[in-house]
Amino acid sequence: MRLRHIPGAEEAIAQSPFVIHNPEELKGCWNQAFQESAPLHIEVGMGKGRFIMELAQSHPELHFIGIERYSSVLLRALQKRQQLDLSNIFFLCVDAKNLDQFFAPGEVSRIYLNFSDPWPKDRHAKRRLTSPQFLTVYQKILAPDGAVEFKTDNRGLFEYSLESIPAAGWQITEQTFDLHHSPMASGNVMTEYEEKFASEGKPICKLIARP
Repeated sequence: MRLRHIPGAEEAIAQSPFVIHNPEELKGCWNQAFQESAPLHIEVGMGKGRFIMELAQSHPELHFIGIERYSSVLLRALQKRQQLDLSNIFFLCVDAKNLDQFFAPGEVSRIYLNFSDPWPKDRHAKRRLTSPQFLTVYQKILAPDGAVEFKTDNRGLFEYSLESIPAAGWQITEQTFDLHHSPMASGNVMTEYEEKFASEGKPICKLIARP
């Protein structure tokens, strides 16, 4: 589906105090942005930001970075952010394939991937956020005890991930094909897409993986 461009989105993002505009300058010292030390969690492809902002509200003891490459989508998140009193979250408008340019080895404690584009054609497999190419990048920035949490409604993408992740040398520690009717549902925070799919009775898949 083609995204509708919102005129002025780039300008609004450039002026927003909630967006880090030169993230490469904070590589290895993200605690400076938050002015205190805490574990850092990031969401890749955060969409309108409901998930990560709810996490930030629930966990003031953690730091959060929401990453969204599309300016018109990030603008929607910024509009929500303006209504919240938070000090533990910032946003980046960057491509996830370059994460190791912005975060130092071991700097990220957790990476969230929620309802990523499935890129169903085989020739586009390397664009999937659970492909070996992206897993290599995640491994560079994750802490020794770090993990990736992945949720999707797309059964094909999930089955692909169940193969690609172990093949890349990672361990899948938890998995379910029906999140909302499993023990993994405890403490689950829903995204906008997840709420919609759940209301339609569509099962949600989830896994947690560690390098």
